[in-house]
Amino acid sequence: MTEKALEVRHLIKTFGGGRSLFGGRRHMVTAVDRVSLALRSGETLAVVGESGSGKSTLARMLVGLEQPTAGDMMIAGQDAGKLRRQGARAFGKVVQYVFQDPVASLNPRKTIGEILETPLKLLSGYGADKRRARMADLMDAVQMPADTLSRYPHEFSGGQAQRIAIARSLAAEAQILILDEPVSALDVSVQAQVLLLLQELKQKFGLSYLFISHDLAVVEAIADRVAVMRSGRVVEQGPVEALFGSPQDAYTRQLIGSAPRMRRTDP
Repeated sequence: MTEKALEVRHLIKTFGGGRSLFGGRRHMVTAVDRVSLALRSGETLAVVGESGSGKSTLARMLVGLEQPTAGDMMIAGQDAGKLRRQGARAFGKVVQYVFQDPVASLNPRKTIGEILETPLKLLSGYGADKRRARMADLMDAVQMPADTLSRYPHEFSGGQAQRIAIARSLAAEAQILILDEPVSALDVSVQAQVLLLLQELKQKFGLSYLFISHDLAVVEAIADRVAVMRSGRVVEQGPVEALFGSPQDAYTRQLIGSAPRMRRTDP
């Protein structure tokens, strides 16, 4: 796993600053402060930290939901800014985003089939017959029954909805998934099932995951490498076994010392 699926160098994101509507100075907050890290092809890199550490802002920059203040981002060997300027189709075929709240991320007015067909129409160029076949394959891949496609989001549990959201992210055959707290809204038993599914999909499709989480037990169960963020900065990063076995930073030791442990989910 030496090829870099994704890399950021000295990435900065600030909010605020300048003058308010009433003429006063607005306080500037640095949410991401000179972050550098790389996701290797075929691996799971977890970015972990407490609320407000900057990890979700980092994820949102990687998929274009936030624009960096400074720094460089490379996705699949291409400059992320140039890739976005090529349009949604070019960008969506390379990287996809899985949201924390699966139910809220699915349009309640559309059937699951309509939800899955949208990225296929926009990104794949498939005809109607091939789209239907692809949707059936996606349901099979995430272990959902075929009649799922004719039903609506409110008919599914949180775990089932997250499987559907993962299927949507796979529709365009992107090789990089940004998973932002994808199991934090689920019961612990369901979390384990979804983590195992993610591991199986990674092996089957050759995916690379940037996995955002505040939960070190989940991170230990799924990650190959870990980057720990605090106050917008990466304070430590390394292989999961080394980081959990012999953390070097005091903040990392504090996080690990207070976290429950979860058995790894290797398929």
